[in-house]
Amino acid sequence: MTWTSHHRRGDVLREVIRAADTRLDGHLPLDVEGVTETFGDDLTLLGALQLRWHTRLAGHVERELADQPLDLAHAVSVAWLRAAEDMPGTRAIIDHHLAHPAGPEMARVLAVATGKEHEMLALMAGRASAPGEAARRVGAAIEAAARTSYVPGAKRPASATPSLVQRLKAVLAA
Repeated sequence: MTWTSHHRRGDVLREVIRAADTRLDGHLPLDVEGVTETFGDDLTLLGALQLRWHTRLAGHVERELADQPLDLAHAVSVAWLRAAEDMPGTRAIIDHHLAHPAGPEMARVLAVATGKEHEMLALMAGRASAPGEAARRVGAAIEAAARTSYVPGAKRPASATPSLVQRLKAVLAA
């Protein structure tokens, strides 16, 4: 992949995410200019969206764990919710294709990616000590808990109450 094609791919993916966030219908926005030439097929585009989602989720998990180090499970649940609020169209696409995969290969790829995501959630929440089926079940439960307050397309208001870590940092800075 050349420098130009790499950056073109990033530009097209940003447009796909923007279109998905506007539509919130769970369908891949294949009508975005350059999608077919850049990604080739649905599975490649879905894989790129899954990677963006996972990266955003991991960033939110790290941020929430830094702010709420005493309640890991809650921090991870909030991180999932914040990532979903940041990328509602991408989350809708992943959910739609999990429920209605275009074929067995897509079903397999999404099952593996979702399993890895659930393992990460469980491990980061301190509810599992190693990857595996038990961690996937716990991570799925953490995601389910986060989904109870998730409204696609709605943004949660920023918290006015600083976290314990933020308060400690303010005291140390003073």
